[in-house]
Amino acid sequence: MRITEGQSNLTKPIIPAAITDEMDLDQFASQLSGCGFGARRIGKAVDVFTEMISDEKTVKFFGLAGAMVPAGMRKIIADLIRDGYINVLVTTGANMVHDALEGLYMPHYIGDDQANDAQLREEGIDRIYDVYLPDNHFEEFEVFLQEIIAELPADKPVSIKDFMANIGKNIDNPDSILRAAYDMNVPVYCPAFPDSVIGLQAWLYKETNPLVVDALADMHDLMDICWEAEKAGAFFVGGGVPKNFIFQTMLVTPREFDYAIQLTMDTPQTGGLSGATLDEAVSWGKTNAKSKMVTVYSDATITLPLIVGAARCRLKKRNENNK
Repeated sequence: MRITEGQSNLTKPIIPAAITDEMDLDQFASQLSGCGFGARRIGKAVDVFTEMISDEKTVKFFGLAGAMVPAGMRKIIADLIRDGYINVLVTTGANMVHDALEGLYMPHYIGDDQANDAQLREEGIDRIYDVYLPDNHFEEFEVFLQEIIAELPADKPVSIKDFMANIGKNIDNPDSILRAAYDMNVPVYCPAFPDSVIGLQAWLYKETNPLVVDALADMHDLMDICWEAEKAGAFFVGGGVPKNFIFQTMLVTPREFDYAIQLTMDTPQTGGLSGATLDEAVSWGKTNAKSKMVTVYSDATITLPLIVGAARCRLKKRNENNK
């Protein structure tokens, strides 16, 4: 078709995906890149993530919100840390509670989202959609936490980052996010950690023992990381506090994030941060018009493994071809 004036947008036809029984994850994601809707966003997310993690000049931030650890996503995050694809992790206290439980070999269980919750209450089972967790896990975890908190210095304030590192140090499980972060010296920032069982146990300990947790202590280290970064990229699973904590750090520097990927099911119409578009972040100076950005609207337990798996496959093939 001949393109006439006024039709300059008609330059890239949709390419139907061809799915075969011989393709790998990289090829699968590449087939989605020529499609429309969510499929193309997946393909673009793989492109952006692959470029971001393969760029040695880029400091890689990862925001982890939502119940991703109970859903079975923790090893994906731990492996990204161990392979150097996450340099800074910002997450919720709840995710680290569940990571620590798994790290102490207290698993979550496959459940039913149509369960009788009153019956589960009688049986001492907590439900996270279709995932179950027995109450007695928390009883054992609280004993562990009280012993860990007792190891913290009583004569000076403790940062949340150091608090998290101390938990990771005491978890002997390589698949734990906290243990992987401790081994790789990757900081774990958890700005809302009082909103979790860890925070509750810290408060209980403080009722009868000296303990000062400095909620602002992490800010200095984090700002230094941002100032010294030649380039920066951010991968957001969900939104909330982790997303804002990462994004706001660049507001005190003269730069913006060069890469940004967001996995969410929230929409922007309510004005909430979790649904705010990455384009909106341009107005704040968190990203800019040249930043490579993509938002994928879907369940992150589907999109995160797919994006990470395709990017890893692509990088592996590149490395093999360069030998």
